[in-house]
Amino acid sequence: MSTPQIVLHHYAFSPYAEKVRLALGIKGLAWGSVEVAMMPPRPLLDPLTGGYRRIPVLQVGADIYCDTHAILPALERLHPEPSLYPGFAPALAEGLTYGLERDLWLAVIGVTVHFAGDLPEAFLRDRKDDYLYVDISHGAMEPDFARNAQRVAAWTSWLAAALSDGRPFLGGDRPGVADLAHHHLLWLMRGGGRAGSVDRLLELAPLLGWIERVAALGHGRPQAMTAEAALEVAKAAEPAPVEAVNAVPDLIAAAPGEPVTVTPDDFARVPVEGRLVAVDASRIVIRRDDPQVRALHLHFPRAGFTVAKA
Repeated sequence: MSTPQIVLHHYAFSPYAEKVRLALGIKGLAWGSVEVAMMPPRPLLDPLTGGYRRIPVLQVGADIYCDTHAILPALERLHPEPSLYPGFAPALAEGLTYGLERDLWLAVIGVTVHFAGDLPEAFLRDRKDDYLYVDISHGAMEPDFARNAQRVAAWTSWLAAALSDGRPFLGGDRPGVADLAHHHLLWLMRGGGRAGSVDRLLELAPLLGWIERVAALGHGRPQAMTAEAALEVAKAAEPAPVEAVNAVPDLIAAAPGEPVTVTPDDFARVPVEGRLVAVDASRIVIRRDDPQVRALHLHFPRAGFTVAKA
């Protein structure tokens, strides 16, 4: 069996990983599936990511894509058909979904926790201390339940209205990023036997057909893969060529080749060190040299990340 070109580092219950898994389903791709822990330590992933701790991570040889807003454009570039952006300009779809996810994420967690009750203590501690910087235990979230539920319900009513003309997907006849960005938030809330309660609370009956259609896209053709095998893939590869450029020197005062850190500006603010390769309107690329895997390029979206000289 040949080694897959695309490798996804993920865990089953990650909603953002589900977003990417469904994108792989839209494109019908074969991919290596590396299961990782829900929280650090992840000693066999760190050589690839330099300590970046959010999941999922997409690997294509020695190119490592961090954040879904880097991953999905990369999949589109590597495998253009069928498109992930039917009915939308790609930049518009990415911008709108970025804003949607940022605005709703904690409210969606609040609704989820209301019905799920408390999660394992170690997970709660990790998310409070090192990831969300918010206590998402049931007791801490419950006082804000009404506000969170109202915020989410207003969004789902917009979503129902957008689909009320009978279109099968938000972009028309074909599914795309806009569907995935909405669906994975509902997937989180409705999982674990919570679907009936969440559907009643948010009056999701008009959306159930669309939810089923998106879920039916599937996950492509995953092939179980070990983390060790993924490291070997990276070690045997070279990063794809990238033009060395800083297209925004007034905003990011670092030249290609200089040591920098790249850090998420919202959650899991762990800096990743490397040398700047390129930054432009939509992406940041840095080079890391790791003794286990040699040279890597790490790719981040511009939105949601900061770059500073190391």
